Amino acid sequence: MNASVLIIVLVVLLGLVVMVYYNKLVKLKNKVEESWSGIDVQLKRRHDLIPNLMESVKGYAGHEKGIFEKLAQARTQAISADTVSDQASAENMLSQSLKSLFAVAENYPDLKASENFRQFQQELSDVEDEIQLARRYYNANTRDYNTTVESFPGVLIAGPMNFEKYDYFEIDYAEKAVPKVKF
Repeated sequence: MNASVLIIVLVVLLGLVVMVYYNKLVKLKNKVEESWSGIDVQLKRRHDLIPNLMESVKGYAGHEKGIFEKLAQARTQAISADTVSDQASAENMLSQSLKSLFAVAENYPDLKASENFRQFQQELSDVEDEIQLARRYYNANTRDYNTTVESFPGVLIAGPMNFEKYDYFEIDYAEKAVPKVKF
């Protein structure tokens, strides 16, 4: 009788541990997905600003066609990225294209003085700050989730229940920085 009671108690305890860790994994997974949606909103704002920014620059530097095509292509790739790593790569390419656009703007004093251009530049800078905050939140949630998935006893529960690690959203800061235009 004692052995059967002990086995029942162990099975119940094991079931409780599995239930607690499963619920913890679900909660952390949902936080990662929710925090990704914050990044997604900010990236959409960024992507929506780019056509307006391009139009304001085209009025002054319309003959710089290669830069506009490269920027449009980078924006398209960023919008259509499917995975976190693809998104990060596309956003890095988009940042490089934006740097090229701002470098061209340096050669046009009338453009730099344009209120529309300055407004778009400020909005883009604000969006970049919001992306950075959202990225930090996402990466913190991803770290917590991945740690739970990879540590004991979570690793015993995560694998069989198909909880897989998430990728971090890494943007190269040298690439990400919005070029400063001095007036």
